[in-house]
Amino acid sequence: MENTGTTAFGFKDKIGYLFGDFGNDFTFIFASTYLMVFYTKVWGIDAAMVGVLFLVARCVDAFTDVGMGRIADASPENPKGRFRVWILRMCIPVAVSSFLMYQSGLAEASMTVKTIYMFVTYLLWGSIFYTSINIPYGSMASVISDQSKDRQSLSVYRSLGSTFAAVAISVIAPLFIYQTDANGNQIVIGSRFTLVAGAFSILAVVCYLLCYALVTERVVVRREASKKSRASIAKTLGDVLTNRALLAMILISILTLCATIMSQSISTFLFADYFKDTKALSVNNLLGLPAALLLAAVAGKLVERFGRKELTAAGCVLAAVLFFVIYLLRLTNVWVYIVLNFIAGVGGMYLFNMTVWAMITDVIDDKEVKTMQRDDGTIYGVYSFARKVGQALAGGLGGFALSAIGYDSLAAEQTNAVRSSIYGLSTLFPALIYTAVAFVFIVVYPLSKRRVEENTRELGLRR
Repeated sequence: MENTGTTAFGFKDKIGYLFGDFGNDFTFIFASTYLMVFYTKVWGIDAAMVGVLFLVARCVDAFTDVGMGRIADASPENPKGRFRVWILRMCIPVAVSSFLMYQSGLAEASMTVKTIYMFVTYLLWGSIFYTSINIPYGSMASVISDQSKDRQSLSVYRSLGSTFAAVAISVIAPLFIYQTDANGNQIVIGSRFTLVAGAFSILAVVCYLLCYALVTERVVVRREASKKSRASIAKTLGDVLTNRALLAMILISILTLCATIMSQSISTFLFADYFKDTKALSVNNLLGLPAALLLAAVAGKLVERFGRKELTAAGCVLAAVLFFVIYLLRLTNVWVYIVLNFIAGVGGMYLFNMTVWAMITDVIDDKEVKTMQRDDGTIYGVYSFARKVGQALAGGLGGFALSAIGYDSLAAEQTNAVRSSIYGLSTLFPALIYTAVAFVFIVVYPLSKRRVEENTRELGLRR
């Protein structure tokens, strides 16, 4: 690989990369949060059939995520950027396909028509078009700059883009898609659902175009290396799937997803049934934005001093200890719980989100040092698919856990044993998970600060 003679990396690249994930999440987070609601409450499709759809999609993703990574790796150099050009090519298809999923006008169609349409549009959006823009976008971080501190900045700004999108969607969507009836019930308005989806699709395109306009690819793969990569697909996949650093990152991500999704699933029940204060839940949910802004201000400096592996492992230890303490204290004051939970979240989930994408570029560099091959897209595609599998597995944890502890959804008040178990799921479960994550970081994940710096120097000499 070699560096091009373009302008130096700077704030323009960071803000452009932020807009890339902002654009992604206008369709991804909206679908993750509200698509099940639309299918079941607007179209009347059985939730079990929606579950089948999501399972089929993950199977398809096994091929499309890795396949798109291979296509991006094998693409010839382009004046518009080898990865960046895909953002321009696919921003309209991904936005249009997202909008097509939320067509309330089909509510009166036959169940067969709605089911077929659901499968076609969801797979078209998620497994084809979203994949074809998200894989190149994620892979692009390693060619915007070859400097570790720059990549850390991109990881931070990507996380901020996702956070801003999540806040925007959580605030805007409920205001429009729900209406309160005479009895105080929240009713979904299908036509407004379609309008909100259309507005988010337009905003996604605007964000993608800003990403394309502001970001510059500076690191170029030499053509002979690219040809070698195309000639050894099986070997490349074998190398990727036996890569210790990548396998450790996959395990870490699945574990953190389990902790995060379980916490999100159980938090409503914790505040409603244990603390009996749902207003405090809103405060707790809004703390994600200041947590992201706080870490964005200091993460780069901390990583530069301590290293990504070392800093994130320490954050997981802090999160594990605090969750254990919260569990043992059996708090009854909701505000004390929120404060301690916030600090634990900063050390665990939020810090990990700020560093994870830069760690994937470290994995890509490490593989190039070892094998003399650069496989940005393939490695990112494998990692992306693994995260989707983790999200699918973790998605059902909350429901299974509530069932296991005997939660009665029809009861006006839960038993003390159930309430105590809800508290345990919210505190002891993440404590155990973050203990395991810290162990994997310290013992299994090999890319220490020293190793990353050595790889950067080695690749700099080769270029």
